[in-house]
Amino acid sequence: MALRDLWGKLRGKGDAPPPDQPAEAPPQPEPQPEPQPGPPAPPEPQPEPAPAPGPTPAAAPTIEEPRGFFARLKAGLSRSTAKLTDTIGSVFTKRKLDDAALEELEDMLITADLGVGAAERIVQSFRATRFGREVTDAEVKSALADEIAAILAPVARPLVITRAHAPHVVLVVGVNGTGKTTTIAKLGEQYRAEGLKVWMVAGDTFRAAAVEQLQIWGERTGAHVVAPAKPGADAAGLAFDALRDARAAGVDVLLVDTAGRLHNKAALMDELRKVVRVLKRDDAAVPHSTLLVLDATTGQNAVSQVRVFKEMVDVTGLVVTKLDGSAKGGVVVALAQEFGLPVHAVGVGEKAADLRPFEARDYARSLVGLDE
Repeated sequence: MALRDLWGKLRGKGDAPPPDQPAEAPPQPEPQPEPQPGPPAPPEPQPEPAPAPGPTPAAAPTIEEPRGFFARLKAGLSRSTAKLTDTIGSVFTKRKLDDAALEELEDMLITADLGVGAAERIVQSFRATRFGREVTDAEVKSALADEIAAILAPVARPLVITRAHAPHVVLVVGVNGTGKTTTIAKLGEQYRAEGLKVWMVAGDTFRAAAVEQLQIWGERTGAHVVAPAKPGADAAGLAFDALRDARAAGVDVLLVDTAGRLHNKAALMDELRKVVRVLKRDDAAVPHSTLLVLDATTGQNAVSQVRVFKEMVDVTGLVVTKLDGSAKGGVVVALAQEFGLPVHAVGVGEKAADLRPFEARDYARSLVGLDE
């Protein structure tokens, strides 16, 4: 054992060695070579920050659920609703229902295309049940919806197809651009979904695009389309032949398109009457239904159309289309009050499902801006 180690054990760890022994110099670190210049080392990868707490994003964008028919109808009547609700809100805020208020209400209803007759009926009802009472705008809206629904209820009748007629002939008429051809296609698709055998007649022989449009719809829906051999063919003869062929083929529904007629053009209306006259040669009960398609954006002009077409071809029911944001929906109330013709359906879009049976309460509440 080295003397220094022995001495450390005798004197305790850490004591100095005896004086006769020189202390050993502490070991010196070996010199390190100076670093040579070179490319900088890449930075060490840093850990990714933890995501902030919250809902995990969806893997793909979600598709918005389609709105229900009531919501779409309400949106389609927004223009008419604004006319009604803006005035109601400014006039009937905790105010007595006096003569001046009723006069303002009547003016508001006429401005919103409900017509003079319907406006007078509603005002008289308010006078009989609420005159002199203090009312709020919410109470007026609710009562107004009830009054409008009472006017519309008698005309809210679906078109019933009678299989015993075999075929049930539906003649579709209206002015240019109201949506006759599209309405026929929608009806055809709905009837086929109910299990009925449907044929369509492209009776708008004056407009080649109308024939092609109906043929495309026929391909989509699987309905047979009777088309003219050439543009400008006699529409009455085409309808007559289609009726006989459809009867032999056991068709349930025969939907007959017609050329758009301006209701103030006598010559064109005479041609339409010829179609009806020729059909009746085969069966005096034909057409079993005559639908007048009306564009809701035309407002009070629809009243003139109904009046003339009803005299010319004995209209049996109405279909109101284009109930979009620009529609003047109050005119349906005016039509119900003046003519009492069944309103079979209303349309809010281009798909077959967008043509629905007319519901008085839903329409009235949508028109006034109330929820279901």
